[in-house]
Amino acid sequence: MNVIFISPNFPTYYWNFCKSLRDRGVTVLGIGDANYDGMMRETKDNLVEYYRVNNLQNYDEVYRAVGFFIGKYGRIDYIESQNEFWLELEAQLREDFNIKNGLRPAELESMKYKSKMKAVYAKAGVPTARYKVFQNDQELYDFCKLVGFPIVVKPDNGVGASSTYKLSNENEVAEFLKSWDRHISFIAEEYIYGHVETFDGITDSQSNVLICTSHVMMDSIMDTVNEGGDTSFYGQMVEDSDIKEVGTRVVKAFHAKNRFFHFEFFRLDKDRQGLGRKGDLIGLEVNMRAPGAYIPDMMNYSYNANVYDIFADSLVYDRCFIEPKQLYCIGYVGRRNGLKYKAHNQQIRMKFKENLISHEIVPEALAAAMGNSVYLLKAINEKEIKDMIYYVLEKEA
Repeated sequence: MNVIFISPNFPTYYWNFCKSLRDRGVTVLGIGDANYDGMMRETKDNLVEYYRVNNLQNYDEVYRAVGFFIGKYGRIDYIESQNEFWLELEAQLREDFNIKNGLRPAELESMKYKSKMKAVYAKAGVPTARYKVFQNDQELYDFCKLVGFPIVVKPDNGVGASSTYKLSNENEVAEFLKSWDRHISFIAEEYIYGHVETFDGITDSQSNVLICTSHVMMDSIMDTVNEGGDTSFYGQMVEDSDIKEVGTRVVKAFHAKNRFFHFEFFRLDKDRQGLGRKGDLIGLEVNMRAPGAYIPDMMNYSYNANVYDIFADSLVYDRCFIEPKQLYCIGYVGRRNGLKYKAHNQQIRMKFKENLISHEIVPEALAAAMGNSVYLLKAINEKEIKDMIYYVLEKEA
């Protein structure tokens, strides 16, 4: 089996995907624009060959790289990146080289445009917020009158929480319209009073979920990016939960095959007419790639398993060789440079020495959403992990 991995060096821990595939006898081939000598040893050790292009966004360069690998190694079975930014590139390469596994451009439409995700959520019986892909100022003002303030505006085809804004009155709408790049299609949605819960996992070729977790966001990623606040979330137990039942339906509706997936839901914090009652799940977004922010490793610690191996087994053998059993709730705590916290690093290490998994410094390119300094913690239940998170994030008086 031959697998091409796009940009295998970023994020740096993605060498784990390459290693698990290589351990199973897969010929793992890398294409990227990073200098080979500057990549981590683990990345280089788990690639059979690396083809450097000057710019990954130059399709002709990447096309020639794939053609070179086919000429040297034969048919390509999979092209992967596990990165939202490169999903369209992957899909076009599969189309042009007739690679049978993975999403093609036409299939990707309902997964990259937030407006088109709505119909698939509806197919799965999951409600979504009212929305409008507005073409001009008046259409946005009319939508505000229809649903009331606040609203949320964001690119219809966008990655993460970038360029996402909460608008609470007409003055804020006017300010947004002044800066709106009219070449970018934006979607407006009614504001949902709720918190985000994810459904993350891996599927086989029949869209059966092989392993899954769910993470409860304690802070809004939109607010974190826009206001520079803390980032914190934790894994909840999913067995016999409503989010596993609803999430599994959505996985089937989106035909997620041999994929890592990352779906986002709102859980209503209060009743919302037309959507549901407090505690109900509302569809938000779908991402056909591995979740970010160290969540794959959080899944590993939660299950005492290796999701990189499980993903590789899905591609190579189309099955999972273990019976996953969730053991721990894993917490993610992202602290922000410039904020004054009550507990310093050594205090945290001493207090949670049995529960502290790791302490990482985040690359600047990812810090806006993830925080500058990240602690991963484990506990046996949700109350215990939330108490740990509150301690790490407590500010000086």
